[in-house]
Amino acid sequence: MKRAGAVAFLAAAFWGGCFAPPAAAERLVTSVSTHRVLITSNFSGAELVLFGAIDDAPANVQIGAYDVVVSVRGPARSFVTRRKERVLGLWVNAASREFDQVPSYLAVMSNKPIAEIGPPELLRRYRIGLVYNVLPPTANDMAEAPPEDSFRAAFLRVKTNEGAYTADPKGVTFLTPRFFRAAVPVPGTAQTGDYQVETLLVAKGAMLAQQQTAIEVVKTGFEAVVAQEARSHRFFYGLGVALLALVTGLVATLLFRHD
Repeated sequence: MKRAGAVAFLAAAFWGGCFAPPAAAERLVTSVSTHRVLITSNFSGAELVLFGAIDDAPANVQIGAYDVVVSVRGPARSFVTRRKERVLGLWVNAASREFDQVPSYLAVMSNKPIAEIGPPELLRRYRIGLVYNVLPPTANDMAEAPPEDSFRAAFLRVKTNEGAYTADPKGVTFLTPRFFRAAVPVPGTAQTGDYQVETLLVAKGAMLAQQQTAIEVVKTGFEAVVAQEARSHRFFYGLGVALLALVTGLVATLLFRHD
């Protein structure tokens, strides 16, 4: 009887362990101050605010236990990076590499330098930082270009100088051990479209949680009407622009001619 009771107890413990609910894990909850940015004639940029909370964190957690990375990716575009070489005293385009469907705008905010957040494998897998956000050069190239690739480095340098790619290792601020904020910049040269906002929660080099949201950048007012007409009636729009240029030239000639 005792042996049967022991077997029954072990069986109950085994099945209870199998069906027991998993231990609670940290979860991210984020919110952006606005999900729609309107571009007008005097638009020079905007700054949104992302607030985030870490749910199911240990009760005794302290500031510094977690790392947060916020990445803002603009509409995907294709870009070509060319290398110039000197031939017979002239600088001409030589080798080139196409970066297919990479973000037209990229901003990475974190609470510390990206290199201190995790190992390169983690950064590459989750596309953390400017270097690892740039995808392989072409769809036909199955081997991912290494981060130290000269074409990739040149592409990042050009986009950074243009202000299209930015990184701020102090862009995320922890207000409490579980609550943080980040400033999300939208430049004055922002292209219209959907911008993906991704928030990653990391601790001790391991990914804990991810959260995604989006913001929409749209034109409004007279600029929106002109852009819509240009897309809908391309021929008449081009004809109108040509006629306007002709009329402007004639008027300028009449006003400034010398008899």
